[in-house]
Amino acid sequence: MIHEMKDHIELGKTGEDLAVKHLESNDYQILERNWHWGKQEIDIIARQGNFIVIVEVKTRQSNFFAEPETSVTKSKQRILIGAANAYVRYKRLQGEVRFDIIALLIQPNGVHLNHIVDAFYATL
Repeated sequence: MIHEMKDHIELGKTGEDLAVKHLESNDYQILERNWHWGKQEIDIIARQGNFIVIVEVKTRQSNFFAEPETSVTKSKQRILIGAANAYVRYKRLQGEVRFDIIALLIQPNGVHLNHIVDAFYATL
């Protein structure tokens, strides 16, 4: 069980590292990684032009049960929206907030990255 947990954490970190590389190569400025507000966490906070981009990274080794992005539920969206609001207030940032999902499927034959821009809106 501990070995599985370690593998899961390492897989998540690998996914986040790949997501950061993808964002940087597309002219995003990384502001924060793993930003915490209470028990809530935002994987990546970036800036792209006037947008403050809140990025949730989902990494899997298989899409047998579902695509990784389907695990960003309405409940998880509400948590991200609350944390994003706190971050913007805390840092006194200006700009429009956007929520993206980067879903990664890491398999022996390669990595599939799906960057979903405007994955959901803060209207929940």
